[in-house]
Amino acid sequence: MAEEVTGTTWTVYDANSMTQAEIYGHVLCELGEENPDIVGLSADLAKSTKIGLFGDRFPGRFFNVGIAEQNMFGVAAGLAKAGFLPFVSTMAAFTSMRACEQVRTDICYQNLDCKIIATHGGISFGTAGSTHNATEDLAIMRAMPNMTVIVPADGIETANAVRACVNHPGPVYIRVGRGFEPTYYETEDYGFEIGKAVELTPGTDITIIACGVTVLQAAEAARVLKEEDGLSVRVINLHTIKPLDEAAILRAVTETRRIITFEDHSVIGGLGTAVADVIAASGKGCAFEKVGIPDEFSLVGYPEDLYAHYKLDTNGIIDRVRAVMGKDFEEDENWDDEV
Repeated sequence: MAEEVTGTTWTVYDANSMTQAEIYGHVLCELGEENPDIVGLSADLAKSTKIGLFGDRFPGRFFNVGIAEQNMFGVAAGLAKAGFLPFVSTMAAFTSMRACEQVRTDICYQNLDCKIIATHGGISFGTAGSTHNATEDLAIMRAMPNMTVIVPADGIETANAVRACVNHPGPVYIRVGRGFEPTYYETEDYGFEIGKAVELTPGTDITIIACGVTVLQAAEAARVLKEEDGLSVRVINLHTIKPLDEAAILRAVTETRRIITFEDHSVIGGLGTAVADVIAASGKGCAFEKVGIPDEFSLVGYPEDLYAHYKLDTNGIIDRVRAVMGKDFEEDENWDDEV
């Protein structure tokens, strides 16, 4: 059983009973102890996004602007210009759409050192419907110059991302879920680095590239496919959507010739599109498919039911991998005629 979390003390074992947002809240408190320039901002969602933990610990360095997300990002920009290090937190849908202009013009245009922790990403808040689901945010954020975009796989990776972003220059968008997303990693010491993918399992038959909540499902699918189909499945956790680890993608293209992406996001503009752009620019051919939310507003329901519906759970990933394995492509080693 995990020990009770008090103050800013927690361990990776607590991750099994804490949401990604709760872990980020505790890590931010730890960072606040080390760096007096860190300030926190909320738009009346301190409890839901867990940045309220920082507010409780440092009330003089925490600002609740009310239900005014646009103003919140403007205030954050001003604090950054004054030498502070603002951490801004609200739901991903509100960050990327309601306050899109302020994030773009006030923060990204000036390349300010603002760190944005966006919660309730993807369909993790499935019962709230389209107004609160964020299936377009990665496409929006990765299109903004100067913005770094990170989608942690679990709470442990969220902790790593929050710590790493403190010393990463410019605006950073870290997208986490809403609820008790299961953990994949057992410790924090697996080599997290912004902009560098993590290969979870080696493979030569096909590569699964995943981010966020689909990472654990992809790893489990790879295990099942090895046992039942004898497939050697490479699984890559592409936690940083921008800047992209192009080298890891191109190695997978060359060495497996089959690529499939999974993301809790629209198939337009997110992880799959980013990977497809790299493949297309390389001139190398491969069997490729991207799986996510189709070009539609997502259904309303419990997240686990939606993940199953959109083929983002273990069974869905297994089905899509088997389908891609059936695709034909030119397997010779001569790349010249692929261009």
